[in-house]
Formats: sequence, structure tokens, C-alpha cells
Amino acid sequence: MATVEIFSAEVCPYAHRTRLVLMHKGVDFSLAEIDLSNKPDWFAEVSPYGKVPSIRHDGRIVYESAIINEYIDEVFPEPALMPTDPHARAMARIWVDYGNTRFNVASYKLMRENDTAVQGALREELDACLAFMEDGMAKLGAGPYWLGASPSLIDFSYYPFFERFCNVEHYRGYRIPASCGRILTWIDTMKALPIVREIANTPEFYIERAKAYAQPTAQAAE
Repeated sequence: MATVEIFSAEVCPYAHRTRLVLMHKGVDFSLAEIDLSNKPDWFAEVSPYGKVPSIRHDGRIVYESAIINEYIDEVFPEPALMPTDPHARAMARIWVDYGNTRFNVASYKLMRENDTAVQGALREELDACLAFMEDGMAKLGAGPYWLGASPSLIDFSYYPFFERFCNVEHYRGYRIPASCGRILTWIDTMKALPIVREIANTPEFYIERAKAYAQPTAQAAE
């Protein structure tokens, strides 16, 4: 019998995060795919916010991906995905928060914006986010992961959004700058992980599903 039940949606990067953490930990889990456009009536019982992911463990519900992932790391402590030093743990949380509140938001705003005049400022915002992340990686260590030689919650928090970055390239003609060499190397490192390959989707999968809120612009067609 599965230890954890996760309520997920394949297209959702936040649910993708938690699936990767569970797989990295070797936790036995069952997967309940939710149609977010037609949520079942019972879904509110396991996800009060009406979002994925949510998990049920020992009959108790936990939701919000960043919180779920720390919970999993505490309940299933090996291999550890957070540093033991309190300051290092705080910094790891800051980087997860930066992804949630800055990088992911900047990417999404550019994807949603069809006005080419506005897109220029949004491209600069995304450039700044990536430059900040590149600098942060350089200060944290030699890599190849955010915190050194092995993956952490930071890596699994960011990667699903980079697997979907093909949407930003396709619909907005935006590519990660060559100056972000650490980020580009990190993406390749993450893509090589067996658990990442196991549940990866193709760019075509994401591009097709992004049609609902993005259309190609003149920059993307050039």
C-alpha cells in the first residue's frame, strides 16, 4: 500500500516539484490526476485552496508545494534535501521563495502578455531574475546543483519551470542568455537525472497546452 497519496496534474509545475521530491526520496506513492478544468466535488476536501499538489499522508492532508516538500523532507529524512545549518536552511528557503515570487512570476507575466510594447519591460525583468539567479549560484558553491554536489529542495523547486521554458521560447522568442552559463549547465545536469527523465514531457506537450493563454508574437516568429 502506498505511503503517500498525491493529488496532481501533469501540466502543473508545482505538482511536478512534489513528484520529483517523492521519487528522489524513494517514497512509495499513489498518483491521483486531477482535471483542473473539471475538478471533482470531493477535491475540496483534499485541497482547500482548490489547487494541486496536495498530499494525504497517514490520513492527514498537506497542501502548497513548498510546504509539502519540506514536510516530505522532514518525514522521510533520507536523503536530506535541506542543509543542517540553520543559516544555510534559511538561505535555501529564500531561494525557493525567489523562484515562487520573482522568477516564476516574471516568466508567467511574459507568457501572458500579448502587447509587444509591454513585453520589452517584461523581458528585462526576466533578464534581471536570471542574472540574479546566476550570481546566486556562483556564490553558493561549485555546483553542479544549487547547493553543491547533490540535489536539494531548491533544484526540485526550480526545475519544472525550466522544463516548461520551451513555452517562453516558442511563444515569446525569449531564450536564456548565454551569460547564464551556470544555469544552462544546471539545466543539463537536472535533465540527466533518471527521475527527471522518467516523468519528463516533450516541448510539444507543453507548447500545445500553453495555447490557451499565449500566442506567438512577432519576436517569436523571427
